[in-house]
Amino acid sequence: MKNNNVNVLHILSFLIIILSVVATATGLFYTTGGAPFDIINQYGDSVKMYGDGIYAHDSFFRVPIFKGTDLTILVVGVPMLAAATLLDLKKKTVKRRILLASVIALFLYYASNIAFGVAYNSLHLVYIALFSSSLFALIIAMSGMDYSELEKSITNVLPYKGIYAFLAVTGIALFIAWLPDIISALLAGRALAMIEVYTTEPTYVLDMGIISPLAFSCLFLPRKREGLGYMLLSILLIICMVMGIMLPVQTVFQVAAGIAIPLPVLITKIGIFVVLAVFAAYFEIRFMRILQQR
Repeated sequence: MKNNNVNVLHILSFLIIILSVVATATGLFYTTGGAPFDIINQYGDSVKMYGDGIYAHDSFFRVPIFKGTDLTILVVGVPMLAAATLLDLKKKTVKRRILLASVIALFLYYASNIAFGVAYNSLHLVYIALFSSSLFALIIAMSGMDYSELEKSITNVLPYKGIYAFLAVTGIALFIAWLPDIISALLAGRALAMIEVYTTEPTYVLDMGIISPLAFSCLFLPRKREGLGYMLLSILLIICMVMGIMLPVQTVFQVAAGIAIPLPVLITKIGIFVVLAVFAAYFEIRFMRILQQR
């Protein structure tokens, strides 16, 4: 990685940290003293709105999810990115660079969700800046990586059979979690059951349009022992790890708000991803351990 690119990458990383702290802390702690209220959405359905804080114009059902995401990013994501950035500043190695790129990818996933999924509010420019910083930081990190050096850094054999099984299950699980919602809406000729005041569901787009195809792509790229395949694998594992923490936190916020979560939902949309996160953490640790400090 060229020195000028490294400097830009580190500047963007610190900018991502600052913007994320502003976005998450405001989402968690800012209040306007408002109260929930009901409206009729564009589909003629009554929707309960949150009415308070930066998420005042978001639905009462979605805000606990947003706050659970904010807490996870603030407590888990930000320290991870700060540590990865400082490690890369201290000593530039393949292992530290791939870790930094993987954590930045997590923030791009987060920024995409809030930039496209949260109702317009006074932090809109912060969301845009966070999305832009994360996107270009990831591009710089991935384009500046010496993939031949990464391939040489693999000094031992990964548990490929276990990784391939994990990737296949992850790719399928994302469709199992979200596709039935879309199919049932299409068959009934109506909008998504929980569309509420929104026009689309960014999580469906990101998970089924990017993360799931990424999982299936990683079934083939690492087989060729190509550096890009290892980079994408690490990105996927880091995102899955943090999602396994984020989903239970979101659920706690929803339960605290008095929202009932059906048992089938807990199993299919939370339990499965928590189990996958455990395996993701195991494989990421194994992967990092076999990388030489090159």
